[in-house]
This record gives sequence, structure tokens and C-alpha cells, in this order.
Amino acid sequence: MDTMNKKRKKNKKTASVFLFLLIVLVSVVAKSLGLFDGETGKSTSADQTIYFPSDKYPETAKHIKDAIAKGASSVCTIDRKGAEENRRQSLAGVATKKNYDRDEWPMAMCAEGGKGADIAYIKPADNRGAGSWIGNQLDKLPDGTRVEIVVK
Repeated sequence: MDTMNKKRKKNKKTASVFLFLLIVLVSVVAKSLGLFDGETGKSTSADQTIYFPSDKYPETAKHIKDAIAKGASSVCTIDRKGAEENRRQSLAGVATKKNYDRDEWPMAMCAEGGKGADIAYIKPADNRGAGSWIGNQLDKLPDGTRVEIVVK
């Protein structure tokens, strides 16, 4: 009986080690293929990548970087039809501030936007210029396109 218990314990330990190694292997392969971020576990697979110019829009760039560092997605799944509702949800309870815009990350036009979006007060020229720049980059892409936005 004692020998059987030892074998069972050894088999359980072997199975646990195997499972652990399998999880590590899958994680490493998925991260190397760009399927997810190993630190946050969020999907990073994208159809397109755009590089946001921090030199042109420094306040917005800082907000994007800060929001992503707090766990927000760097990937935007374009969902123009959901933008109005996402904006309503993300800005609910966030007071306006004279001479500032309320910037959302993820943006309202992203499926990832809406309730829980990170909000920052940004000077209108920076925020609106950034919005126009991103809008021009995404203009020809259809809804459902996943775009990774990398701040440069």
C-alpha cells in the first residue's frame, strides 16, 4: 500500500511539473508570436500597427502611455457605431474643466472603450490634433479591424 501511495504522489508531482512547463511554453510561444502581452495577459494581436507621434501631441501621448501602463489595451478594435455610447459611459461622472478636453483611452470609437476608460484632462489643441491624426490613420479601415497604437 505504501508503495502505491508513493507512486501516486510521484505521478501527481510529475503531472504538475509537466502542466507548469506546458503553460510556460505556450505563454512564451504566444508572446513571441504577438498573441498576448505576458505581463498583462491582454491580447496584442492586431491587423495593423500605427505609431503615434509623441513629438506632435505630447499630452495625448503621455495619457496613452500612462493608461496602457495602468492596464488599458494598446489595441483598438474599430467600432464606430459604438462610439457615442462608449463616450457617454466613459465620461459619465467626469466633470468638464475650463480650457481642457476630457481625453479617453481607449478611445470611444474602440470596442475596448466605454465604461472604465482612463480619462485625462488635455489641452484642446493637443487632444483635437491627436484625434484628427488618429482619425486620418484609421479612416479607411473597416469596423472590426484591430489596430495596435504604439506611442513613439
